[in-house]
Amino acid sequence: MSKIEIKTPGQLQAMRASGLVVARALKNVVDAVKPGASTWELDEIAEQTIRDAGAIPSFKGYHGFPASICASVNEQIVHGIPNKKQVLAEGDLISIDCGAILDGWHGDSAVTVGCGELSPADHKLSEATRLSMLAGIEAAVPGGRLTDISFAIESSAIESGERDGIEYGIVADYGGHGIGTKMHMDPFLPNYGKPGKGPKLKVGMAIAIEPMLTLGTDDSQELEDGWTVITLDGTRAAHWEHSVAITEDGPWVLTAPED
Repeated sequence: MSKIEIKTPGQLQAMRASGLVVARALKNVVDAVKPGASTWELDEIAEQTIRDAGAIPSFKGYHGFPASICASVNEQIVHGIPNKKQVLAEGDLISIDCGAILDGWHGDSAVTVGCGELSPADHKLSEATRLSMLAGIEAAVPGGRLTDISFAIESSAIESGERDGIEYGIVADYGGHGIGTKMHMDPFLPNYGKPGKGPKLKVGMAIAIEPMLTLGTDDSQELEDGWTVITLDGTRAAHWEHSVAITEDGPWVLTAPED
């Protein structure tokens, strides 16, 4: 593993500026989620918001990815490609992942929302995923170990499942990552595992914490487009993500909205 990037306080402030761009883009996209809207339209909104802020969409062109957001609907877990023909319908569950580069620094965040009224199970799935992300963020403290975050995510997902009467699948093949001068950096962060393993968490590290849960399997499959990842059993999936800095005062959510 290469050396994990450590940021100065000033560099983390620059990452916060990038994170705010991402937060605004996601808000504008979420506001536009409604029956009849295409994922292509949502992508255009995100790109316009990012460019209006003087930033660059970090996803567009990344290893050939053609869009500014990943729009993953229903059984799609991550990396869904926005499409003019993919029109949202009442009850769809959509995960929107967005990234931006401002002054050389990356922000990366994702939310899952419903199109109109969600089924109770889908609502619980999204909320369980969000709560597991928050549990992971709470564990991002100096002196801990990387898999303390993994363990917190997994434990929260299990706790939510017991409360909801649903055995959530924790997607096995994808997880969080370091972030800073690049979008994907060391260390890779699994969304499950025993605590106390991996690199020590140090002030100045920044990590994208992003659990993905399903209503069934933890196994996934990549489609022929080379990007879109779906659940192997066709059950629905949710994805929440924040970019988080480790500071002396605890975790700082760099992609949190201003309000």
